[in-house]
Amino acid sequence: MFVPKPLKSLFISFVLLVCLLAIGLSYLLFASLPIENGRQQLTGLSASVTVNADKLGIPSIQANNRNDAFRVLGFLHARDRLFQMDLMRRMSGGRLAEVFGEKAINIDKTQRHYQLNQTAASIVRNLPKNQLAVLSAYVEGVNAFIAQAPILPPEFIALNYRPDAWRAEDSLLVALHMFQTLNGQEQDERMLSVMDKMLSPALVKFLTPDTDQYATVLVGGALSHRPASAIPIADFKQLTSQTIKLAQGAVDTETNIAGSNNWVVAGTKTLDGRAIIANDMHLKLNTPNIWFRAELRYGEYFLNGVTLPGLPVQIVGSNQYVAWGFTNATADLLDLVRLNINPDNNQEYLTPQGWRRFTQQSDIIKIKGGKEIPIELRSTIWGPVSNQPLLEQPVAIKWTALEPNAVDFGLLDMDKVKSVAQAMTVLNQAGGPPQNVVLADSDGHIGWTYMGRFPKRKGFDGLVSLSWSEASSIWDGFIPAEELPRLLDPASGFIATANNRTLGKEYPYIMGYNWALGYRAYRISELLGQNNAITEQDMLQIQLDTRSEIFDFYRDLALKVLNGSANSQIESAIRAWDGHMHSDSKGIALLIAFRSQLAEALFAKVVERCRQSDPDFVYAWREMETPLRALLTQRPAGVLPAQYQDDWDQFILQTLQSSAVNLADKYPQTTIDQLDWKTVNRVSLTHPLSKGLPMLATLLNIDDFNSDGCAGFCIKVLANAHGASERLVVSPAHPEDGILQMPGGQSGHPFSRHYRDQHPFWYAGGITPFTPTESVQTLQFTP
Repeated sequence: MFVPKPLKSLFISFVLLVCLLAIGLSYLLFASLPIENGRQQLTGLSASVTVNADKLGIPSIQANNRNDAFRVLGFLHARDRLFQMDLMRRMSGGRLAEVFGEKAINIDKTQRHYQLNQTAASIVRNLPKNQLAVLSAYVEGVNAFIAQAPILPPEFIALNYRPDAWRAEDSLLVALHMFQTLNGQEQDERMLSVMDKMLSPALVKFLTPDTDQYATVLVGGALSHRPASAIPIADFKQLTSQTIKLAQGAVDTETNIAGSNNWVVAGTKTLDGRAIIANDMHLKLNTPNIWFRAELRYGEYFLNGVTLPGLPVQIVGSNQYVAWGFTNATADLLDLVRLNINPDNNQEYLTPQGWRRFTQQSDIIKIKGGKEIPIELRSTIWGPVSNQPLLEQPVAIKWTALEPNAVDFGLLDMDKVKSVAQAMTVLNQAGGPPQNVVLADSDGHIGWTYMGRFPKRKGFDGLVSLSWSEASSIWDGFIPAEELPRLLDPASGFIATANNRTLGKEYPYIMGYNWALGYRAYRISELLGQNNAITEQDMLQIQLDTRSEIFDFYRDLALKVLNGSANSQIESAIRAWDGHMHSDSKGIALLIAFRSQLAEALFAKVVERCRQSDPDFVYAWREMETPLRALLTQRPAGVLPAQYQDDWDQFILQTLQSSAVNLADKYPQTTIDQLDWKTVNRVSLTHPLSKGLPMLATLLNIDDFNSDGCAGFCIKVLANAHGASERLVVSPAHPEDGILQMPGGQSGHPFSRHYRDQHPFWYAGGITPFTPTESVQTLQFTP
């Protein structure tokens, strides 16, 4: 083909230009890799600080004092995770649209109505002086990196912006982001308020118990506040429906939450008398991983474990005297206060003192490449006004995170504690997202308690949205720190929690209702009870356990209705199930789908009724298993849709067959009896930019991989990109034998060798030591 010389020259010039641009971009990306060896000046240090890093890039900071240590940690956080930190403060404060454009506007609008920017500023003003000093040093360390970095990390290059200087308020926004992730959701009260309006009290009570057959309570006796109740058959019959109409996602059968497992064993249960803790915190899995491993040594103090980029504290780990681990308390920390608006003046709402004007504030959402959007924020004496009405009525958000002194850096004082009893006092007084904490000390003592602030309700139980216009419904401050529950050295020799209900009715305060199903804690306790010579490796194996007794019930249910039928493939699949959720387990995918469709069908009429009031209603109760099994076991007349004529066997069989057909359609490459769990349970760890820049997905993401594990009904939670963000096992007296795994790697830079180098150990359950290994890089910070 003839190409004119001018066009050929133009084409060659274009190719050369593209090559030069590619070379230039590659240079920028590699040049943005952080310095790991040598000397670095850092203003504000009182003396030189040495940072040794091992082959996984895990730093060991050696400083003269606490402020110097956390100043350097701030620098290292920014060096390795600056974009992650910037994204968290923007998410919390409602400033994503500034870098992502119009697609982030709705997220920003919702976040601005929480008014977390104002809360963060208020918290900073009220921090104790010693905490503020550490925070200030940390902030200066972050800003030192931002100021000195010749080339910023690649995300900033891709999005073409430079991050603002870090402020003390930004660290609080990161803390509040975590608070919102763990304990700041409104959906429970919204769901219950709709149910309270549309269903009978007996039906609501039946559908929302706070207990199950696997309950393992630590304090307060065996009884609960909302025990399982009888099936209100007449009330079910009133929910008439000729056919089952399933709305996609209308029944959340897995109700994934930011959760975790933690447990602790005393010396009486271990091989050589040492006490050991285990902790795996379940969160959404991304690249980079949310946690940053670090060891800090300053003066006589030592800390090792995981930190959260943006915060100057160690989250979980050990100080050589005491080790601790967290699980989300899943407590009820938020109330939606129904507002009565003055019919003669819509700028006023009713309070116990009469009509009062809303506090109003104008704000602006800036949009990348677009116009600014003005937004009006309103507040009440109880909290900010939500941008989402409830049952067509405005509500104010009363949430512990927005209360004075609910968030602080009290965890800093964990560096000083030398016993479980001392640690409990520090944790009970510390602010932050409320957590179950298990502890072990070097003398062999073990314990459990709560960390954080819990509302002390007066005149109501917090289940549904109410008007607080009369003084009968109030928060009477927080539950006093000294009255938070504690358990020390139980006779069993171990303590386990897994977001389940840990308190009985005899404990004088109600902490919540919508607890996770108790099976994980039950299974952990079952395994611990079988072994009196436990080692760190044994604890890790428990973290990797995939037994799921929950589905035994559904296996037996299916086999009973299949008896004598011609569904050989279905029966073969179910009989093949080995009781676990291993990669090679067969039949479990069908049992999971079967359970989900049973729940969707049996609760469809409930959803249908509630959606008459709220089109977005979802039934998502974590103890759903209790009412679901009651219906499937007792099989009352009048509950099923009319076409089944109360023939429960026919209903169960058709649901099973439908589940098999749906799975076969989704996985046509194999038969239902050969469909293994690894084919279904695919996991991807994605970077926030990979959706917007799909051409970089291979570089930014950790590729789709198969895994054993579950969505929440076994100990090894790993499904739907949700699972163990770390696995920690350590005895405070023997940190050298400890284990600490996490997905991805230490660095957030995709060109770094530490971007994904820890991932294979986490994926395979291999051993990565708790303490950093031999140093291969040294960075000296000088004043």
